[in-house]
Amino acid sequence: MMDVVILAGGLGTRLRSVVSEVPKCMAPVAGRPFLWYLLEQLRHYSVRRVILSVGYLREVIQAWIGEHGAEYPFEFVFAVEEEPLGTGGGIRLAASMAQSADVVVLNGDTFYDADLQALVDARKAAGVPIAIALKPMRDFDRYGTVELGAGGIIGAFREKAPCAEGLINGGIYALDQGSDVMEGHGPRFSFEKDVLEPQCARRQLAGMVQDGYFIDIGIPRDYARACASPLLLQHRQTFLEAVRSLSGMDTLLLDRDGVLNRLRPGDYVKTWSEFEWLPGALEALCEAARKFPRIYVVTNQRGVGRGLMTQEALDDVHARMLSDVTAAGGRIDGIYICTAVSDEDPCRKPARGMFDALLREHPDVRPERTAMIGDSKSDMEFAANCGMCGIWCRSEK
Repeated sequence: MMDVVILAGGLGTRLRSVVSEVPKCMAPVAGRPFLWYLLEQLRHYSVRRVILSVGYLREVIQAWIGEHGAEYPFEFVFAVEEEPLGTGGGIRLAASMAQSADVVVLNGDTFYDADLQALVDARKAAGVPIAIALKPMRDFDRYGTVELGAGGIIGAFREKAPCAEGLINGGIYALDQGSDVMEGHGPRFSFEKDVLEPQCARRQLAGMVQDGYFIDIGIPRDYARACASPLLLQHRQTFLEAVRSLSGMDTLLLDRDGVLNRLRPGDYVKTWSEFEWLPGALEALCEAARKFPRIYVVTNQRGVGRGLMTQEALDDVHARMLSDVTAAGGRIDGIYICTAVSDEDPCRKPARGMFDALLREHPDVRPERTAMIGDSKSDMEFAANCGMCGIWCRSEK
């Protein structure tokens, strides 16, 4: 049995332009908090206790665990940083609550499909106090590189620089609880600078190369990649589930076809008789009306530009659609449409033209408090281009 520490106390400063009001580990991806994916990964191991190192906005994490923790086969414990302790201080406090001989440490803003038990075994085999999972990468400049020497011992850490190919620190550690490497430091210290680098200099730090799926949501660009990740999207939610999962937002944007109404493969919804509400869509709009002060539809409608339907027919579809929503007790406050044919048109998603038009009419809308629910990669790219949260929901064809 192993105990696992998840570092979830970071301020998430770089991600706040896209996700605010929640800590990074609670940023929504395909309608679920990022933490959910980390916990699902831990189901594959003999984990007895998960220790969440929390600080900034910890009440959001605590509330979610309070609601969902019973769904997991392990115990949850919170290591609360009343003031920032740095990565070293945070790990030391959380590890002090562990009961297993080895503790595995994960970053709360990184999903890395590494073999945790193999990493623990590699640490023991090398006879060193710490082992790091190392991720091979190509064409990167965001991370420093790690040099791995004979016997799996790490020889050096290199600073960030453009790199064609190399190994990076994947942010997963196996730590021997019986060692003293975390002692002798003040309350606040850096695990990387004050622990890993000295252990490296003593040749007491092992590395294990694991080429599993890796994504770090610490910056908006990579968060947008996570929202469109094929692996994470295996867990996509319906429109209704996505609405229920959102918190901390005051504006909701919705794609139309595939979110509200059933798609017509190879064709467009040209008349009201061809419009078919998806199951749960009206219920979701009713819940959204109670939850969001502002709700808008943003939809590409190339059928008009191609002459397959008239603008008047599209307006009639939307008028009848709004009538159904109102009758059901829901609300849509506006519809923004792009009928352009060219993919290069600045108003056609994923370009942000429709959102810019919305901002001109509603300057109180803030991207960081806006969520976009769509059913396509284009919708997620649109969300990223606008600096908002994107949820790629499951669509019924």
